[in-house]
Amino acid sequence: MPPTEFHSELRFVLALALGFLIGLERERSGASKQSRVFAGVRTFTLISLFGFACAWLHTLGLVAAVPVGLVAIAGLAALEYVAKMRENRIGWTTEAAVLLTYAIGVLSLLAPPWVPLALGIIGTLLLSEKARLEGMVESLDNAEFLAVLKFLIVTALILPVVPGRAFTQFAINPRKLWLIVVMVSSVGFAGYFMIKKLGARFGWWLSGLAGGIVSSTAVSVAAGRIAQRQPGQAHHALQAALLASSVMYLRILALVAFLNGAFVPVLAWKLGVLCAAGLVLAWLVRPAEEPGAKGPVGSLQNPFEIVPALVFALLFVVLTVATKLVQAHFGGSALLGLAAVIGVVDIAPFILSLVQSNPAPARLLVSAILVAMMVNTLAKGVYFSTLASSVRRPALLRFALWAALHLPLAFLA
Repeated sequence: MPPTEFHSELRFVLALALGFLIGLERERSGASKQSRVFAGVRTFTLISLFGFACAWLHTLGLVAAVPVGLVAIAGLAALEYVAKMRENRIGWTTEAAVLLTYAIGVLSLLAPPWVPLALGIIGTLLLSEKARLEGMVESLDNAEFLAVLKFLIVTALILPVVPGRAFTQFAINPRKLWLIVVMVSSVGFAGYFMIKKLGARFGWWLSGLAGGIVSSTAVSVAAGRIAQRQPGQAHHALQAALLASSVMYLRILALVAFLNGAFVPVLAWKLGVLCAAGLVLAWLVRPAEEPGAKGPVGSLQNPFEIVPALVFALLFVVLTVATKLVQAHFGGSALLGLAAVIGVVDIAPFILSLVQSNPAPARLLVSAILVAMMVNTLAKGVYFSTLASSVRRPALLRFALWAALHLPLAFLA
């Protein structure tokens, strides 16, 4: 079926419909507030049609029609704003909507159809969601706002200008490196806001699941501290730590798929088994219901900081070089030893450096990835158990059994 061609008749209908849509929202908003409406359905529709007519005159050779029409509409909006100020009413949202509607009418004839459609639909959405947007702004604290700006700097400003070619004998590509930083930061960024939005409402389970997107190690430590301060919540905290560690396998698999899809068929079922094992271990924890048991695990680190991103990039480079040197000079056993050492801390830079540096998933590489995960899982169990003395034995038992499951998957399967 051929795509629909937007002839002049359809473009006229588009201008008519979008003007009507914006006017309907403005009149509905005024009716809900029981206030005088400067422009409603009829006025906004006429403004859009006026813009369409000016655009038509432009195509007939009257090039001044569009700017003159804009001046006329802006003058009417200015008069209304002055009248509003005299009545001690503030805000100029409707006046801005008037100018937008005129532009939509013009663009309905002169621009590709998606332009007026996008402006009309998004404009109407912004007008209708005032209360929700204001609530969102009020709930966004200064640290989170700065985090959003830093995230935009890292993704939109720095990434496009980073060189995209390999340097040194270790083939370090700065753009690929920074893309990995952006990718890992994006996952944690999304997880942070999931916790803030949903954690307190849905309790420990969702807090643990969402927290695993940010950092399963951080969740394990935070949950251990809660269990230390509130022994009655220790079993809930253990569930959250197990759930966060379960999500870690899916998070790593998603990052691996982004970097090198060749590793996915080999790793997917193994990491799926380990994730399922963690979910079962969490489900087998049967805590008694306690007052306040539906709260979140606790606050994690600031949603986005540039310094941790730079540290991650540095770790990635160092581990990439170290891994290649170990593979070249010391053999497989040394690589497995390096994986075990790295597992005590953050395993993501190590695993991603392995995946990015090797095109094919050799058995040794898969074993090294699973060994790093095994040690990391055991380390999180130790971190949690050291803090949560009231559930130390069941916590250590579960994390130890979980870590032991990595061995057959790493060397026998």
